Amino acid sequence: MSPLVSAQGIVVRFGALTVLDGVDFDIRSGEATGVVGPNGAGKTTLLAALSGSLRVSAGAIRHEGKDVTGLDAARRCRLGIARSHQVPRPFGVMTVFENVLAAAMHGAGLPRAQAQECAIEALRLCGMLGVANRRAETLGLLDRKRLELTRALATNPAVLLLDEIGGGLTDGEASELIDTIRTLCAGGITVVWIEHIVHLLMQVAQRLVCMDAGRIIADGRPQAVLADRSVMTAYLGLPA
Repeated sequence: MSPLVSAQGIVVRFGALTVLDGVDFDIRSGEATGVVGPNGAGKTTLLAALSGSLRVSAGAIRHEGKDVTGLDAARRCRLGIARSHQVPRPFGVMTVFENVLAAAMHGAGLPRAQAQECAIEALRLCGMLGVANRRAETLGLLDRKRLELTRALATNPAVLLLDEIGGGLTDGEASELIDTIRTLCAGGITVVWIEHIVHLLMQVAQRLVCMDAGRIIADGRPQAVLADRSVMTAYLGLPA
């Protein structure tokens, strides 16, 4: 079976700085993949390149075998590739429901009536119905992160790209988030999740990828990747 999304030799440069250096990365349908690596490894840049919010300098990105390298984030979102951001970016003066409705209408391109149904279902799945009528700017960190996830979910994604959604949460809050992500995975959504809190990833990920200096240095079963000497050296800071 061909990958749902495939990055082939992608390079991202900012002037003389190479942030991604010939990355090959396949996203397989139905799989939950965790992405780890030290700060500056290129993890967030990889998600930005896959989602279309950042143009690659070289290489190709394919969706279901078709080249989508030239498509922007809005068009890739319509194809089913959605992304959350490390720092939540809600429309603060809008209510939670309005934020999610906007994602369903403009991200997924749904007509209003259908978008309302989609928004309500996304709110239910993410445990946000109780705060649906609150202005987004009044939310605490956990609910802001839940809103970020809910908005991405409202675009009806096949692939959900999550960037450090567990950062800053207490253990109890993180456990609630894990339950939500497990529910989404069980519903057939493919997840790629960047996270520094490795024990959170280990509760969800079937596959683990480690990046360092713009390259993938290990890719496989989570326990095997964490035991890899190059990963221990680059990410865990152990001697080579």
